[in-house]
Amino acid sequence: MPQARLAITLPKETWIHSLSTEYPDATFRVVATLGGNGTGVALVEVVSGDPVAVISAIEQREDVTDLALLWKRDDEALLQIETEDPLPLAPVWEAGVPLRTPFEIRDGRTTWETTTTDDRLAAFGDALAEFGVEFEVEYVRGVKSGPADDLLTDRQLEVLRAAAKQGYYETPRTATLTEVAESLDVSKATASDILQRAEGAVIDWFLAEFAPRE
Repeated sequence: MPQARLAITLPKETWIHSLSTEYPDATFRVVATLGGNGTGVALVEVVSGDPVAVISAIEQREDVTDLALLWKRDDEALLQIETEDPLPLAPVWEAGVPLRTPFEIRDGRTTWETTTTDDRLAAFGDALAEFGVEFEVEYVRGVKSGPADDLLTDRQLEVLRAAAKQGYYETPRTATLTEVAESLDVSKATASDILQRAEGAVIDWFLAEFAPRE
């Protein structure tokens, strides 16, 4: 079963391309999506120096039919967005491929990862071309079957490596959580959440693999 990673350029006519290019320093993190008949609903976490301005700009879009603010703190906000133009994700739903979430959108571009069958992956490529979505294939590889292969997501591994490289896990620490977050251009809360999930996964795996309960 192949695993693929695609670099996607979002269609210019879509609201998310317009907003993410209008606010190139903002990150739109898509947590979950749901497609319907001509509509799409997504949970989107917005990380920006001025999230209120971004939310206001989304509200003004004619193709956004409903917007609900679920929570907001500091430079982050979680939104439920319904749109009548779900073009970017239409090829995903048509081909029936599962995307790894969350995925981030910045300045009109995103990266999608999927693990699916050969037939569905081929159909996915055809659907992207059919809908006019520009993409580049970063890799297609077979899924490994080792016990630790899917332990961490690529994002968790990236943040964990950055923290270790900067000395976050040294004794005494030579880097703070704030410094790790700044190096990755994410909020301190986001870095903390990713690291906690990654650390928990590593600890659970280690205990199960090397120190199982008798």
